[in-house]
Amino acid sequence: MPVKLKTDPAYYTSLGGAYIGDSRQFLEQLEDDSVNLVVTSPPFALQRQKEYGNLDQHEYIDWFLEFGRLVRRKLRDDGSFVVDFGGAYMKGVPARSLYNFRVLIRMVDELGFHLAEDFYWFNPSKLPSPIEWVNKRKLRVKDSVNTVWWFSKSEWPKSDVTKVLAPYSDRMKKLIEDPDKFYTPKVRPSGHDIGKGFAKDNGGAIPSNLLQIPNSESGGQYLSGCKNVGTKSHPARFPAKLPEFFIRMLTDPDDLVVDIFSGSNTTGQVAEAEGRRWLSFEVLPEYVAASAFRFVDKGMPLDRMRAIYDRILKGDSVDIEASQQQVSLLLQ
Repeated sequence: MPVKLKTDPAYYTSLGGAYIGDSRQFLEQLEDDSVNLVVTSPPFALQRQKEYGNLDQHEYIDWFLEFGRLVRRKLRDDGSFVVDFGGAYMKGVPARSLYNFRVLIRMVDELGFHLAEDFYWFNPSKLPSPIEWVNKRKLRVKDSVNTVWWFSKSEWPKSDVTKVLAPYSDRMKKLIEDPDKFYTPKVRPSGHDIGKGFAKDNGGAIPSNLLQIPNSESGGQYLSGCKNVGTKSHPARFPAKLPEFFIRMLTDPDDLVVDIFSGSNTTGQVAEAEGRRWLSFEVLPEYVAASAFRFVDKGMPLDRMRAIYDRILKGDSVDIEASQQQVSLLLQ
């Protein structure tokens, strides 16, 4: 059953609900020690104001820690808080801001989080930026890596890396098929004694903390839905593979996953697909209304998609699954 708050969701499924408003208010409504994972990508502390909202770097850290303090209260003892932070430059100079690292240190030193592990998301499809230092003056290379901090409430958060094993390389597949032909067990110069067990098939390779995930979505139900109803898509979506990695590694089916800056609700869509309960919080109604397109069936008539979008903007609470059943009956 989905978690119910005092406020009605903008839309909901059998596993979760999307809410419009300040996530601090919704977090207060949750029971303490009830959330398994919070995974999110907040507005970054950029120098140039974005339409989805962001603060000056000096204000940003204190602002974000307000959310961190609440999240820690709501997490279970083995729960995790995963946050994607984009890099930024200091105002007017080609020198990097340290805001994301300052957030990390203060979350640990002041709020009592633990840094379970630091991840780095490499987006090979990211456009060159910042324009001034990369494109115009050509003083810096393009910024293609985000820092992703995996915070935990205790030193022993729930985690299972076997759920996110990477495919073996072709060379490793050959080694597993015929170890004697491709590999000789021996002590390496580093002192590591690597034996025959190294050639065992474990179902995949242990992934690294460098996540190479292109952010180049060009189709899909969400974007086509936005186009069909004439609304703008969220300008800073993260790819589904990013929350998927952490949802699979850090939670089990029926666990509760929350996104406190949900934007187009990629996290909720992935949690739904993975059989996790979910909650998403977003302050801008247009983004929430459009994010409902992620949960409707492909081929839903345009007038029905428009009706769902308009009802959410009017303040109605939409049952996505009931809406889809109505469409199915009409099409029979």
